[in-house]
Amino acid sequence: MREYFRPLVRHGLPRPPEALPVAGGPGWFTEALRHRRDAAPEPVPAAAIPQEALDRLTAPRPALAGLVFDRPRLMGILNVTPDSFSDGGQHVTAARALAHARQMVQEGADLVDVGGESTRPGAETVPAEAEIARVEPVIRALAHELPVPISIDTRKSCVADRAVAAGAGLINDVSGFTYDRMLAPFCARSELPICIMHAQGDPETMQEDPRYDDPLLDVYDFLEGQVVMLEGLGIPRARMIVDPGIGFGKRVPHNLALLNGLSIFHGLGCAILLGASRKGFIRSLTGAEPASARMPGSVAAALAGVAQGVQILRVHDVGETAQALTVWRAIQQGEQVQ
Repeated sequence: MREYFRPLVRHGLPRPPEALPVAGGPGWFTEALRHRRDAAPEPVPAAAIPQEALDRLTAPRPALAGLVFDRPRLMGILNVTPDSFSDGGQHVTAARALAHARQMVQEGADLVDVGGESTRPGAETVPAEAEIARVEPVIRALAHELPVPISIDTRKSCVADRAVAAGAGLINDVSGFTYDRMLAPFCARSELPICIMHAQGDPETMQEDPRYDDPLLDVYDFLEGQVVMLEGLGIPRARMIVDPGIGFGKRVPHNLALLNGLSIFHGLGCAILLGASRKGFIRSLTGAEPASARMPGSVAAALAGVAQGVQILRVHDVGETAQALTVWRAIQQGEQVQ
């Protein structure tokens, strides 16, 4: 039976001499939970982890899209859609989108993620021509004005092509490269970093009846399979980010299992992105409505992710998240963090 290892991540001092780094970052571990499909997770010392798995858990993640992962990085969300679940219609013109992007960068965003197709539960597929018309002028404006990289949130190769020509430097596919078979070869040719997200089903139907044998291991297996497939197409693991896809074909228990076990995904040897901002599970847990009222819950989820070594947080509330991270890091170190 296959074994999976989830490092029990700790931060701060004192750090034992036998401690190992989590993905080369500030987190460390001396123990892990060993997961198997036929048994309950059990704690094991780091020394009991096979060397290949240990290497992927501990190796530093290379710089990607100009970002160095010496600290958690913030991806600011910029939806140029009329119907996104939280901010639909707010940034549909290039001028309004640019103003919001500038604000996010001032508040601490390390990169800006532009999306032209809503992927909220129940959303219908947007024709590629309409998606291009939404994102292309915005990305071109951002590329000329912003000092940070821009990513394009799309499932479509033709949209990615136009977005990259306009200035995007990272491809973020919520289908995990299952929707458009031409997108992965395009990314291999473009030699740009990619983000591979897990989703069960497509946005229109994904919340109807999602089921898992084991949410944590099922999502891990999917992401691992996509990573291996993309490596075979010529995309090195060093250019990949993985995202467990909170809220995409998952009910509250599935989301909580993934958030609780996030550190297992370090075993894929890629940077991890967490996108839990304003998601519906926060409403289910707290009753917060509308989506813009879920900032406190979003920050809590972000800090839980960083505590497990997540490298990138995809967020709506950049300033609030940046402030929380600054305080959290200072507390972990017991001193001011520059």
